[in-house]
Amino acid sequence: MKHIFKSIMVLGAVLLASCSSQQSLQEYYVDNSENPNFLSIDVPASILKMEGVDLTPTQKEAVESLRKFNLLAFKKNDDNAAEYELEKKKVKEILKGDDFVELMKINSQYGKGVIKYLGEEDAIDEVIIYGDSKDKGFALVRVLGKDMNPAHIVQLMQAIQKSDFKGEGLGEIGQFLKG
Repeated sequence: MKHIFKSIMVLGAVLLASCSSQQSLQEYYVDNSENPNFLSIDVPASILKMEGVDLTPTQKEAVESLRKFNLLAFKKNDDNAAEYELEKKKVKEILKGDDFVELMKINSQYGKGVIKYLGEEDAIDEVIIYGDSKDKGFALVRVLGKDMNPAHIVQLMQAIQKSDFKGEGLGEIGQFLKG
């Protein structure tokens, strides 16, 4: 009986040790969705108002591969500057994970950012867009879809520009992203 108990304890310890202690991006979203320093919104891809827009076949394929967007933004102010640095570090650590493949880096007058993805090169399930600004805070966008193609991201951006979408339905996050 002692041998069985010890075996179960060892097995339990091995299982616990094998579990990743690294927080996933989805867990980070859930953990911070109620935090008052964050703005959070989930929106369906239909918010882009693509019906009736004249799209090329490639643009149409790119739009049809979208399902929804999860947006999470930390709005920095004088009172939460220390928490901003801590949260920014957490997000960057999560995005360093081996599962994320870097697509491109962004460096503009507004701040720095990165676009990464999860999934196979020709069948992406999730695109992650992260950007931060020393003055405003940071934004994290998860673009969820089915079999998205990285080559179609530019096509998707062009399709969105053709649409009537002006940021409606994004509430505070729309204002935050505009500056």
